[in-house]
Amino acid sequence: MTIQDRSTRVLRDLPGDDGLPLLGYSYQFASGRMTATHLWWDRYGPVSRTKALGTTWVNVEGPDACGAVLQDRDRVFDASGWNYLIGPFFQRGLMLLDGAEHHRHRRIMQEAFTSQRLAGYLAPLNETVAESLATWPDGRLRFYPAAKQLTLDVATRTFMADETGGREARRVNAAFSDSVRAATAFLRFPVPGLRWARGLAGRRLLEDYLRRRIPTHRESDGTDLFSALCHARTDDGEQFTDEDVVNHMIFLLMAAHDTSTSTLTSMAYFLARYPEWQERCRAESLALDKPAIDYADLERLGALDLVMKEAMRIVTPVPGVTRRTNRETELLGYRIPAGAYLAVHLWGVHHLPELWPEPERFDPERFADHRREDKVHRFAYLPFGTGVHKCIGMYFGGMEVKATMHQLLQRYRLSVAPGYRMPVDWVSLPRPKDGLPLELHRL
Repeated sequence: MTIQDRSTRVLRDLPGDDGLPLLGYSYQFASGRMTATHLWWDRYGPVSRTKALGTTWVNVEGPDACGAVLQDRDRVFDASGWNYLIGPFFQRGLMLLDGAEHHRHRRIMQEAFTSQRLAGYLAPLNETVAESLATWPDGRLRFYPAAKQLTLDVATRTFMADETGGREARRVNAAFSDSVRAATAFLRFPVPGLRWARGLAGRRLLEDYLRRRIPTHRESDGTDLFSALCHARTDDGEQFTDEDVVNHMIFLLMAAHDTSTSTLTSMAYFLARYPEWQERCRAESLALDKPAIDYADLERLGALDLVMKEAMRIVTPVPGVTRRTNRETELLGYRIPAGAYLAVHLWGVHHLPELWPEPERFDPERFADHRREDKVHRFAYLPFGTGVHKCIGMYFGGMEVKATMHQLLQRYRLSVAPGYRMPVDWVSLPRPKDGLPLELHRL
């Protein structure tokens, strides 16, 4: 019996079903219908199997199973599982590395995310936010595309010290979107005009965009993240090659760009729907008596922090992650063969009524000191993951979101049409299907 035959047999011992012959659940996966659902949890429990995109997947759901995989104490669940979905587009990004190589790259990269570095990024971030918000109308706005352009401008200036706006910026924005959405392509080869081919074209554009800028950043003593990666060294003198810098910048720009856009969008939606929370956050910002926050002000925006955490719980910016076993292992009593792909459902953990009473209800007080529902289980709240692959940019992301919302709320009052509910597209990363139409009223 071959290893492949044995793996297939073991996976068939798991509860679940394969769906349609040949296709499995590929359509549901590609359209995002398998992301924000408790279907597999309700039918089969925390560990099950299904087929999609030409392979068999182990569904991992609930805090115990998700926590065990992400903590990975026995170093058996490799992040290289991402290669099947996004490897061609975000190759050798930090999220896709494992073991000693991951540790070495993360140690070098950590130099770009120290408190001192973060504080240095805040000034250009605040300037970019102010310039962007000044162009927003007093009236109707499709919030998502506007926020996406804003976060791209923040990323290019803060991370690269580049000028923002213009035709090239729009091309870069589109390249990131195409690369991210290619992960769920139904046809996974480059048919011109389809999702996979657009993703590969986006990757080529991003590589060219960054490579042309490396010499300048190698020679500069700038405070931007690009320069920080070019110059970062460990105590042992290790540093990144040009290829390393390109790979990490593509991944970091994507992560900072798309996840921040998702978080800002869901926060704007909930603040527009719940004006009492909007006024509470606005009063907190006004009390600081400054148009833009300083690094020390981040901890003083307590209400905004509660809203951000609840928004990320309900509309989880990265709703699931992927792993692959490097040898046979056991998960909650189930035997998982070597080489198995795992789909770890973070959105599902955030919506379990056993952990979060009335999980679909917007209730930022869940995270307040007197309740702390996120502490009911060690792995109840996982928007940034956990373990050695926990998001390295989580503090930058929180800083960017708070700095933007601080300025936005001092400029505008947000509202949505009565009865409006934001329809979410769960293909790859969540975004509103209609762009989130908001009414902005200048204060």
